Amino acid sequence: MHPVRAYFLPAVFGALFASNLAAAASYRDRKPHEEVIYFLLPDRLENGDAGNDRGGLKGGPLQTGFDPTSKAFYNGGDLKGVTARLDYIQSLGATAIWLAPVFRNKPVQGGPGQESAGYHGYWVTDFTRVDPHFGDESDLRALIDAAHGRGLKVYLDIIANHTADVIAYRECSGGCTYRSRADYPYSRRGGPGGEPINAGFAGDDAEHQTEENFARLTRADYAYTPYVPAAERAVKVPAWLNDPIYYHNRGNSTFAGESSELGDFVGLDDLMTENPRVVRGFIEIYGAWIDRYGIDGYRIDTARHVNPEFWAAFAPAMLARAAAAGIANFHIFGEVFTDRVDVAATARWTRGAKLPAVLDFGFVNAVRATVAGSAGTEVLARLFADDVLYEGGAQAALELPTFVSNHDQGRFAWHVREGHAGIGDDEVMQRVLLAHAMLFTLRGVPVIYYGDEQGFVGTGGDQDSRQDMFTSRVASYLADRRIGISAAPTSFDRGHPLYVAIAQLSALRQSQAALRSGRQIVRSYSEQPGLFAVSRLDPATGREIAVAFNTSTQPLIANMEVDSRSQRFVALHGRCADTALAPGSYTVSLAPLDFVVCAADRQQQEQRP
Repeated sequence: MHPVRAYFLPAVFGALFASNLAAAASYRDRKPHEEVIYFLLPDRLENGDAGNDRGGLKGGPLQTGFDPTSKAFYNGGDLKGVTARLDYIQSLGATAIWLAPVFRNKPVQGGPGQESAGYHGYWVTDFTRVDPHFGDESDLRALIDAAHGRGLKVYLDIIANHTADVIAYRECSGGCTYRSRADYPYSRRGGPGGEPINAGFAGDDAEHQTEENFARLTRADYAYTPYVPAAERAVKVPAWLNDPIYYHNRGNSTFAGESSELGDFVGLDDLMTENPRVVRGFIEIYGAWIDRYGIDGYRIDTARHVNPEFWAAFAPAMLARAAAAGIANFHIFGEVFTDRVDVAATARWTRGAKLPAVLDFGFVNAVRATVAGSAGTEVLARLFADDVLYEGGAQAALELPTFVSNHDQGRFAWHVREGHAGIGDDEVMQRVLLAHAMLFTLRGVPVIYYGDEQGFVGTGGDQDSRQDMFTSRVASYLADRRIGISAAPTSFDRGHPLYVAIAQLSALRQSQAALRSGRQIVRSYSEQPGLFAVSRLDPATGREIAVAFNTSTQPLIANMEVDSRSQRFVALHGRCADTALAPGSYTVSLAPLDFVVCAADRQQQEQRP
């Protein structure tokens, strides 16, 4: 077992818990980049009330959505369960909780033999109420109040790109092929030679996203003939969402070209977010959640599949609504998925779409390439060099939520096993620890994916990475070969080596302003696995913290550049040399797959001119 406990200073570990009472009084004052986020699916954390498992519905799994033996259905977790585990989450070092969507979902959808449930929360029918499988509005309020009483913030996961799959098309069922604006213009029914419709409608581009123009869009049957089945004609709330005129109705997205914004997301009804009525509607929907519950932020699902003009109107409106409610430092970050280390693909959404922050997919891809894979550390250097592309540059990059695992792409431990087939669990553990060390010491806002701290691995992404934290009845979850345990797994084990290590990393981060808010300077990197080193600078004093990682399986000794005035160092993690080799040069000695955190002498640094 990797001896994680021995590497951290006990005083640093205790600092987090000593500050809990003060945090409860001042949580609103924390800036977004000062948080540590714990992301969870309410259905999979803890079952606090078995009475809501079926969401008040009658029948079997296909009617209620509840089947605790299936990874594709509700397993029983709820908001009361999350409230019951707040101490566990806070003791891990989290300061904010990100809840997967809690809005009322369509319980089950999918064709015969392909059915699954909305346990994840992304198939919304009613945007105004809590899904009864998770409890009710009083349960959400109790959770938020309890979290705030501890100094924990609560972020809600929201969707504006789509609703549940309700709208059907006369011409096809299921996988309807995408029909483009060129082949099926808004002005003709069924193609350029078809019946004239929507006279005077000038299109949906940015120039024409006006009330006057969209008043001329009166028919939705330009590409397909959409209709709402009788049994679901009033299922969506607010009521305006039941009208097909507010959807694109062009068939399934191919996730390329215009279909990325205008196509149905695997059959889900794609909202026409270019329409000012839709913009107003969602500003009111999500503004009301801020007013009612005093939440602290929004994570925005599928943000890249919505036109940028929508977000440019929506995000400032949410910040203004939060400010009016007395909620300082409201955090908004969008999901802009990319499977590459391509900062431009994400950064442009902070410019054209004016999103305050986006999930840092470049970070997770770089860490997977270097720590779960075998790429050289230059990948990380290239990632951070492109921070200038974000609106606000490197300073804005401090507010990007970073992660190494998630509910769509899978857990980091699984990626390690995939990238290094045949390695033992000790090495898997070392690589997972190293990834989390990067998560907590490099720039950005760390996001812990629930269960990573208990050694969950899974067998892939999506449903295969959404294990139950409570005692599961899903066969594949029970068969999960977890890391860091030698006996039968127990739930919520605060002694699990990954729980201990993550708590210590969070305490280290919270104890050092340089790791939360400091400018980051990349010092050393390589075309091969090996050294990656940065300096983090205290924003108030300029005090330097040298952080160095070894992504190779061989020990290394190397010199990294430091400020010439940083001459004496103390160890915050690992074994650090007491003094610089020479002004501007510091020697780091690293075991395989390990890291060090070395702080320049405080008194010396504070005497800088």
